[in-house]
Amino acid sequence: MSKMEAPKLSLIIISLLLTNLRSIVSSPDNHRYNVGDHVPFFVNKVGPLNNPSETYQYYELPFCGPDPVVQKKEFLGEVLSGDRLTSALYKLNFRENKVAETLCHKKLEGDDVAKFRDAVINDFYFQMYYDDLPFWGFVGKIEEDSWTLEKKSLKYFLFKHVLFDVLYNGNQIIEVHAIGDPNQVVDITEDVGVDVQFTYSVVWNTTSAAFDTRMDRYSRASSLPIHLKIHRFSFINSAITIMLLIGLLTLLFMRRLRNDLRTRFSTGDDEDDREVGWKYIHGDVFRYPRNKSLFCAVMGVGTQLLTLVCSLFVLVWLGILYPYNRGTLCTALVILYSLTSVVAGYTTASFHCQFAETGWERSVLLAGIMYAGPLFVIGSILNVVAVSYGATAALPFGTIMVIILLHAFLTIPLLVLGGVIGYLFRSEFQSPCATKRYPREIPPLPWYRDTPCQMFLGGFLPFSAIVLELQHLYASLWGYRIFTLPSILFIMFIILILITAILNVGLTYIQLSLEDHQWWWRSVFCGGSTAIFMFAYCVYFYTRSSMSGLLQFSFVFGYNACMCYAFFLMLGTVGFRSSLMFVRYIYRAVKSE
Repeated sequence: MSKMEAPKLSLIIISLLLTNLRSIVSSPDNHRYNVGDHVPFFVNKVGPLNNPSETYQYYELPFCGPDPVVQKKEFLGEVLSGDRLTSALYKLNFRENKVAETLCHKKLEGDDVAKFRDAVINDFYFQMYYDDLPFWGFVGKIEEDSWTLEKKSLKYFLFKHVLFDVLYNGNQIIEVHAIGDPNQVVDITEDVGVDVQFTYSVVWNTTSAAFDTRMDRYSRASSLPIHLKIHRFSFINSAITIMLLIGLLTLLFMRRLRNDLRTRFSTGDDEDDREVGWKYIHGDVFRYPRNKSLFCAVMGVGTQLLTLVCSLFVLVWLGILYPYNRGTLCTALVILYSLTSVVAGYTTASFHCQFAETGWERSVLLAGIMYAGPLFVIGSILNVVAVSYGATAALPFGTIMVIILLHAFLTIPLLVLGGVIGYLFRSEFQSPCATKRYPREIPPLPWYRDTPCQMFLGGFLPFSAIVLELQHLYASLWGYRIFTLPSILFIMFIILILITAILNVGLTYIQLSLEDHQWWWRSVFCGGSTAIFMFAYCVYFYTRSSMSGLLQFSFVFGYNACMCYAFFLMLGTVGFRSSLMFVRYIYRAVKSE
């Protein structure tokens, strides 16, 4: 090799290395770009501002679109969340400013104008993604034209120019906004065809914000002092409620129950007349409840859902679940429900086998359909409604098949596996007192001590402790607020469980003192009754909001019914477990004396 060729070869090798290094450092995968690099840009959906669940694909409105329109491959959770990311004509290369760049020339026919006008009337917004950053903008605006003696006249305008304001730090994108230019509009008040030239501009500005904190602005509104003050007030309110309940329960143990435990416990039938209250029914209090298989299924599914909720909080602490991590929450819910089905099978079978060694298969079958069955029925109905509207909430056939196959090949086998394990490691029900052959007759009770009144008391107090946080939760589920304080939500969930447990212990003691031994199912109903108040609050929340339309109505009440039903099963399980521990304690204590 000549001396002249060696430097040339070295330059070629260095240039190739620099090119490869640039391709490694600059990539959409690590969100680092060089000047002029292509940055992923997708349009997602459009929808009315007041109806968050009613969204449609971006090109349902006659915007300028590529030919052909390419839809981005999405995961299960993204489809369940209603995301439909598709390609666009916008070209926003890194740090390249553009002024009045033409997107397309389009002839809008009368039908197209009518679609845009309806979108403007309903305050439609659009959502796009740039470098995985979501941003929004409005389709058009409404202006008052003139006033008459009869009515005011309105004019409707379509934004034909969009300004993209992008902030960057070094070689990373930090923030993006889309602003419709109010001075560049098209009058779409009348159903008249019009030629429109859609344009856009791109302005790049530097910022000192770090890339790791670029998602914080989406949750900044939830961290305002007024919101933090409400969270603190909610926490103080719940803490006071639970302290009062603990005080009342302590008083119950210190006075009434202590006096009861001092008296001798009789086992002979000839001495039953000398005993009153809860001791009098010692031979019936551990009598197995009616509908044993159904009761065991409730315990199994309630325990499963409790495990699922705790697992979600663990994922939040690990940083896997965070705002605008597209579809991750829905994916986590589907997978965790399948994985925790082994808990439902084990709990159901083991609890059933404490009463009888046979028939546990029926209980496990009921556990498999107790929550999944109503959820599937309601989800199918809502999917039909979404399909009729053409909304993005409609699930494609492929997604439905994935869910069915996941249930068939993962959920059901794990449920059966858990049931088999529960049967193999079965144990007998530990009862401090022997159960008599025939149940005693329950004396008549006043109406204010019957099940409905106990359910009202057992549900209203826990609900009053969480109502402020419930407002924030519903605003994030059926609105645009982001719940950014998962630690507070977890604390409130623990407080809800504690209040439910304490109340059920007190209500069970009152019931047994009135010589009513049918406490098994009642403890479930009293514990789960908080879910009834939660659903009632959903009705109140809907009436106070600006939501409207059959689609939004169906989704709010349909999915909220599923959520409240899950809370009924969870809190009902908590209510029974706490009551069972209390009943075993008092009868074991008095038996030992």
